[in-house]
Amino acid sequence: MQQDQRIIDGLDAAREAILAAALAHGPRAVIGVTGAVASGKSTLARALSSCVVSTDHYLPDYDATPEHLRDLPESADLARLARDLAELRVGRATLMPKWSFDTHSRVGEQPIAPAALVVVEGLHALHALPRAHVDIAVFVEAPRDLRWARAVARERAGDRPWPLEYLEHFFHTVAEPTYARHAGSYRAVAHFVVTNHGPVSGGSA
Repeated sequence: MQQDQRIIDGLDAAREAILAAALAHGPRAVIGVTGAVASGKSTLARALSSCVVSTDHYLPDYDATPEHLRDLPESADLARLARDLAELRVGRATLMPKWSFDTHSRVGEQPIAPAALVVVEGLHALHALPRAHVDIAVFVEAPRDLRWARAVARERAGDRPWPLEYLEHFFHTVAEPTYARHAGSYRAVAHFVVTNHGPVSGGSA
């Protein structure tokens, strides 16, 4: 565990503390935010910066990847993510992949400009490859039942074109086992651990 690890309750308090840490770090910082499905990591990332890199864009093409392997870090293009973060970290624009939840595949590239605060968010944002380019590491956690309720609300709000039956299958058989396998190591390297017991809504990813 990070010797200076802080545990903070709530996304609002976390935002203030993380922004203060980023300001103290220097003129530029890359913040890594990870957590399980519907823990609130995407919500926190968007509250921290308008420059957000989602690890979803580095997912593999689903048609070419067996279902049980789709969320594994070995299946994602984390080497590309690390290179893209390295460019942004020194203030250079780059091209990042564009991945679609409609086709479940990479559909092109998209430009991303550097910013004083760059946030990389997603399940494997604190994997060793991208972690090498992260200055402030954040782990967001929430109870499983609450996360499941949020995930259902998110899909009903049209976040992804997934039937609820498939969401339930994917949540319990792919996403949760993968998260459980890596949560301990990702939590251990976090500077901030954020507990998020906020209300169920369609936007807590």
